[in-house]
Amino acid sequence: MLYLFIIVMIVFAFVLTRFYLLKKEINHTIRQLRDLNQNKTAKKIDILYNDPHFEELAKEINNQIDLTKQAEAVKRSTENELKQAVSHISHDIRTPMTSILGYIQFLESDDISSELKKEYIETIKNSAGRLKILLEDFFELSIIEQADYPLKMERVPFNDLIVEALLGFYEEFKKRNIEPEIHIPDDDIMAMADSSAVKRVVENLIVNAVRYSTGHVFIVLDQVGEAVQLKISNSVDNLSEQDVTHLFDRFYKADQTRIGKGTGLGLPIAKSLMEKMNGSISAELGDNQLTMICEWKGGKTSIQ
Repeated sequence: MLYLFIIVMIVFAFVLTRFYLLKKEINHTIRQLRDLNQNKTAKKIDILYNDPHFEELAKEINNQIDLTKQAEAVKRSTENELKQAVSHISHDIRTPMTSILGYIQFLESDDISSELKKEYIETIKNSAGRLKILLEDFFELSIIEQADYPLKMERVPFNDLIVEALLGFYEEFKKRNIEPEIHIPDDDIMAMADSSAVKRVVENLIVNAVRYSTGHVFIVLDQVGEAVQLKISNSVDNLSEQDVTHLFDRFYKADQTRIGKGTGLGLPIAKSLMEKMNGSISAELGDNQLTMICEWKGGKTSIQ
């Protein structure tokens, strides 16, 4: 009977001690969480009492802390990007608007000649055109980035799409005295994509290449493994690796002296469309040559 009593007391003491230690660990965890929630510390949860259940609980709490920090970082990044976007679009809208209003005031004067009036009207038209393009691009980007943006994904022949898009730039190439070097296979290269989105991507990249090329433009369509790859390269001056990392940011202009020559939205639009098609787009810089690389999955060559 005595032995039974001793065993019961030992078990009771063990349970009581364990209960005390668990309660102490709970209070320790509560204090850590309170300090974390009150921004008194950024340290993750640690445990003093080695218990597998508490270790698992601490692990899950720390995972949630990591997810919360990631979400906050994304939120801050999005807020900063939105602030920068608002700042950029305000500046880009204000510039042509100031020009339009200024020249309208000149036109109200009775002391200017008919030649000057024509010149001022032409300037107003150009500024209004720039403003129209900016607003259209900004609206297009906001629509594309919506989760339910419609795409008609089907197997399309990239050869024809690329050629069709390039034909629209014949006069622009000629005007700028640029002879693009084009390499497109004779055999059809097929991949899952939205044909209109592909054309829009190609057009935006060609516009960027033609606008900022210092003389040479190279266009190469190829199949790389199971993917369709399009490379559009142009020679550049005064472009850094830092610029390349930001080329797909909204309103980014590598050369700030080019204000008015573009909205800074062409490449972000191309990136958003590529992502919608489950493709990828990247930029590389080497030997004063900027290369845009687009890849669509599921490429297949059709032998004729």
